[in-house]
Amino acid sequence: MSEYNRFGFEWSTYDQIIPLYEKQFWAWVHPLQPADFAGKRVLDAGCGTGRNSLWPLQSGAAHVTAFDVDPRTTAVARKNLANQPRATVLEHSIYEIPFENEFDISMSIGVIHHLTDPRRAVAQLVKATKPGGTVLIWVYGQEGHATLKKTINAVRKMTSRMPLGLLNILVRPFSFLWWCFMRLAPSSDPYVRLLRKAPFWHIHSILFDQLLPETACYWSREEAISLFKDLPIGKVEAFFCNKCSWTVLTRKQG
Repeated sequence: MSEYNRFGFEWSTYDQIIPLYEKQFWAWVHPLQPADFAGKRVLDAGCGTGRNSLWPLQSGAAHVTAFDVDPRTTAVARKNLANQPRATVLEHSIYEIPFENEFDISMSIGVIHHLTDPRRAVAQLVKATKPGGTVLIWVYGQEGHATLKKTINAVRKMTSRMPLGLLNILVRPFSFLWWCFMRLAPSSDPYVRLLRKAPFWHIHSILFDQLLPETACYWSREEAISLFKDLPIGKVEAFFCNKCSWTVLTRKQG
């Protein structure tokens, strides 16, 4: 459970929701659009600060149930969603989702690739979804930014064992260099362009997020799709996101 404790530190430290997150969300859930959430019951599995629950609510979702496993994280999510009467924040493990045939859309963004048993978690998402409902995950991709990913993976072997307060300090100079690059270097990369006007603390939180977990998988398209193998679902589709990650979605069969 130590990876959960590490993310609990992150989300209780970097707890703001900024407008940039809305653009990120719609990129992560593409091809879903705001109209797809209108009137729907939505599950946000591994909700972090609650930022990915906010945009479905603003799009007219009937209700969003968000959960995470660390009490520090759920405290932040409850604070950020306090003015959303159609939101409920719970404390649960994604391995033991206490719902069955409940939701029109079940999504997990940025969580599955950090799990030691990702297929078990995906099966739980499918279980929680109504027949005919949509299941969506966003995960790191093997494709794109290969050199950067190899470098981060190598460094993570050391940083994932560091005390989090120390790591948070040590990463800052590198975050500053990356922040300067994002602002000054010309680039056609969609991810770089998206982050160009991001505040420094957000850029730092991204790099910190990459270096703190014990588990971080970068999956090919085929590997990401295979997470749904042998589950009661229809066609599985994968969409390349920001040239570096995969949005995978399917519908539950009834």
